[in-house]
Amino acid sequence: MKKLNGIAFLAFPEMAELLLSELKNRFGILQSPSKKYGDLIYFKGIDLSIRPYWASTIMLEPFILEFNSIGEAAGELKKIQRNWAPYQFTCFRRADLIQEKLPYINLKDRKFPVKIPQSEIGLYTLIDEHTLIASAKTTSFIPAGRMVFVEDHENPPSRAYLKIQESLTLFNLFFGEELPHQGQKCFEAGACPGGWTWVLAGLGAEVYAVDRAELAPELMENPLVKFQAHDAFTLKPEDIGPVDWVFSDVICYPERLLKWIHTWLDSGMTKNMICTIKMQGEIDWKLIDEEFAVIPNSRIVHLNYNKHELTILIKC
Repeated sequence: MKKLNGIAFLAFPEMAELLLSELKNRFGILQSPSKKYGDLIYFKGIDLSIRPYWASTIMLEPFILEFNSIGEAAGELKKIQRNWAPYQFTCFRRADLIQEKLPYINLKDRKFPVKIPQSEIGLYTLIDEHTLIASAKTTSFIPAGRMVFVEDHENPPSRAYLKIQESLTLFNLFFGEELPHQGQKCFEAGACPGGWTWVLAGLGAEVYAVDRAELAPELMENPLVKFQAHDAFTLKPEDIGPVDWVFSDVICYPERLLKWIHTWLDSGMTKNMICTIKMQGEIDWKLIDEEFAVIPNSRIVHLNYNKHELTILIKC
């Protein structure tokens, strides 16, 4: 086993270029990657505290392991710790066979709602048939840092429902907050066609949904859903009243969203907020780091189901 001096970032699928752009423009890393293994990008000798959003997880203490057999590879990993997840970009069958010899962890798509165990989980990647790169210490409790849900292709009015499922699961993981439930009130800005509202009402919560266009017909008829045709960002918190949750997946400039978030925080009329920060072209990292990220009791994440956007979770 050979320890490496650096860290390796696993980019979300199809997000490697955005990750490299973030490393350059947010953290000032101008050097080229030392090695690239598919979406796993290794940099030698860089600051170990760097945490880019476009990395699903990070190998914090990477090492190279050379092995002669599948059993030897699994055995050496088990000597280090119990929980390991693979990232595969080559030698797929061999990686599957190694994983079969490791202690079981759930690598299947998850059915919402789900709780994420707070257990350390390592990451390994086969470089070739007899070599792997791995790290027992990573930045995520989720295998390879990606939360994938079993999809419902029939009932939700849009695929955006997957973002709120992931956001709520992470909210519970980070803050210990229960999911929205019966007896709680939610306000959703820009709700049409209703993917997020569909999830919230499905959990039993009451939803005050606001958009200029109506929701899907089945949601308009749902007794848990109250709809108002309006520009949601022009409504004041006192127009809505006290709620347990505030949600926004509105397409708008980040500056406008930031102002709206502070309006709700200053009002004291909500307990929790989940909002999508939609990027308009080049990302303003100063705005993200110095305005959004400093909001007390907040976490900014890039979801597995995000695209060119980030999500902010706020425990008010």
